[in-house]
Amino acid sequence: MRNFYVRDRSPDLFDTDAPGMSRYVMQAAMPEQVGEILALIREHGPNPWNFLPDVELAAHLSAIRRGRTQAVVALRDGEIVAVVTFEPSDAFHRYQPSGREIEWQGHVGEVVVHRGHRGQGLGTRLLKAAVSRLLQMGLIEIYVERHEENQGSAGMMRKAGFVVIDVFDDPRRRDVGSRRTAVSRYGPHP
Repeated sequence: MRNFYVRDRSPDLFDTDAPGMSRYVMQAAMPEQVGEILALIREHGPNPWNFLPDVELAAHLSAIRRGRTQAVVALRDGEIVAVVTFEPSDAFHRYQPSGREIEWQGHVGEVVVHRGHRGQGLGTRLLKAAVSRLLQMGLIEIYVERHEENQGSAGMMRKAGFVVIDVFDDPRRRDVGSRRTAVSRYGPHP
């Protein structure tokens, strides 16, 4: 596998001069923050639309310590209040443009914002930062999944530049509503 991992620990990766953003510090997650990230996701991530099985979630986040998975976080007063995880993937080959089926893709895993900090654009800003990192790694196509009916996630993904490219039955991961998953890809594509 190609080496995708460039660790940038610089704080303030984003435009914190935007309205309401000056009170947040946004940075790449550090391995020692995995426990706090897990606690945030477990407390503020569950809702009828999200699939967050403990074993898979713990494995996904432990990959931050190994550098396989990366994350960007927003902090307020030193506490993590939002996170987006992302990584190289080969799981979306069926959606790749012709001639790029065997190329690596970017995958956005978890996007969670503390309930007390929602509605301020943190999720969108972190998602855009994750996309920027994935593009810097040379990953041209970037994918994210959500429950088809999760309108909050749909709006955030759309604002960050994602477009729905497929919806499929997914009763294993979706046990409410339509029980379908929507797959979105970043940016303009044919």
